[in-house]
Amino acid sequence: MNPVKSTTEILALKALNRDIDMTWVEWACDMLANGHNTEHLIILAGEREPFNQFEMQTLSEKVLEELGLDYSNQEDTIRKYACFLIDKCFDGHLTPIQVLTILKDIYVEIGMEKYLDKFWLLYFAKVDLSHYDHQWYWPGGNRENIDMIISEYFTTWRTSCMTDEITTVA
Repeated sequence: MNPVKSTTEILALKALNRDIDMTWVEWACDMLANGHNTEHLIILAGEREPFNQFEMQTLSEKVLEELGLDYSNQEDTIRKYACFLIDKCFDGHLTPIQVLTILKDIYVEIGMEKYLDKFWLLYFAKVDLSHYDHQWYWPGGNRENIDMIISEYFTTWRTSCMTDEITTVA
């Protein structure tokens, strides 16, 4: 049995030490519907706001442990999350600027790790070009081609993800 697609997002949220919210509860329900049935997953699926973060952090760790899901390699987890976001963009559920915004914020949050720097640059190139005729972040980027540049970069990033091992439930 494979985890639901949003497992990638859940692992990234955990790797980033974000607060537990309804995204986790919805994921737990989806996992149960997909045939994953563990004691703590059932408990998580029944939780409602407001959440006690101390209890929810402990519960989420137990759930991930029961399912054999690892988020200890933050870079690998975030790389896979970037692929997940790009897929959502290609599926029409997110716009390119939404993806760039999320990844730009993560880039800053984790200390400007090099592997995400092009998302940051593309974000500011796109924003500048939405207000001005020129930008200084992406060489050759202009109003006519910035969307194509972003799409091509997303495609290149996504292709590199296809060679990576997908997280599976043990």
